[in-house]
Amino acid sequence: MSLPPLSLTYTHTGNIGCLVNGAGLAMATMDIVQLHGGSPANFLDVGGKVQEEQVEKAFNILTQDPAVKTIFVNIFGGIVDCRVIASGIVSACRKTGLSLPLVVRLQGANMEEARKILDNSGLHIQAHDQFNEAAEAAVKSLEGK
Repeated sequence: MSLPPLSLTYTHTGNIGCLVNGAGLAMATMDIVQLHGGSPANFLDVGGKVQEEQVEKAFNILTQDPAVKTIFVNIFGGIVDCRVIASGIVSACRKTGLSLPLVVRLQGANMEEARKILDNSGLHIQAHDQFNEAAEAAVKSLEGK
């Protein structure tokens, strides 16, 4: 897959598309998805300086991968503003007409406001506060697919 220079890192293998920030969290996300019996499709790290446009482009990458059957967003907002991620998710879902299951975990800076953005979007987004619970939901969202 040829990608333009977006300051994103992407590799792929399984069927759960993972959008995360930070290599350590990406590795932990892949591990916990596998622990729950899932298969991470990728290692897509949006980094610490991510903006809404990069979130949208990351969604475009995930939705163009035919192996991806669900999307799991796992963000720890130490540097990242969770509102930016949430706005990017909502925008990307609308622009792509996302039909895949979407599980989101946002923790950290402005996470309460971010959760409101997701909840008020009118989109079918499974938002979770706990890492383990979110990973389990991502794997379960594949049942019957």
